[in-house]
Amino acid sequence: MRNTPPTKRILFLCTGNSARSQMAEGLLRHLGGSRVAAFSAGTAPGEQVHPLAVETMRERGIDISHHKPKALSVFDGQSFDLLITVCDDANEVCPVYSGARERLHWPLPDPAKAPGTDEQRRAAFHSAADALERRITELLH
Repeated sequence: MRNTPPTKRILFLCTGNSARSQMAEGLLRHLGGSRVAAFSAGTAPGEQVHPLAVETMRERGIDISHHKPKALSVFDGQSFDLLITVCDDANEVCPVYSGARERLHWPLPDPAKAPGTDEQRRAAFHSAADALERRITELLH
């Protein structure tokens, strides 16, 4: 019988749970496999996952089209090994979350608020996804 390491539970938190945290959840599931259980939530969840977040992840071979924004309260009573805030607003609103053993803050600009042309907005989503992938890869190693 092989000893398998315990699955780490990681929760990503942002304001709307419609872009950064959803992309992070998808990336962590994809890169971490069975070593992690990835979740995401928002302090003020939006109506839907941003279409450009879905598109950006699809281009990386990751399907988040079935994801739905969720409030942090959905996870009340659950414990996590790590809580990662990915926006300054969520970091300020949630200075302490009793369900997490450890906490990190990865401040990233909100690609959903990026101005400009469609291509410039897409570039903002790609930039956020690249930054998340780098940090998640470091976290896993």
